[in-house]
Amino acid sequence: MAEIKIEKKKPLWPWIVAILLISAVAYYVFIKDDESRTDMSIETENAVSTDTTAN
Repeated sequence: MAEIKIEKKKPLWPWIVAILLISAVAYYVFIKDDESRTDMSIETENAVSTDTTAN
């Protein structure tokens, strides 16, 4: 008789976890960074307007 080799299917969940982690890092880097820059620009504008009124 001939041997039939049966290979087990590789699990899919590590790929799903990896994609979720990469997505979370990308979100944090691109989206959160933009929000913090917006906050900083508002604070800078307030500081500048305060300084100009003091002069």
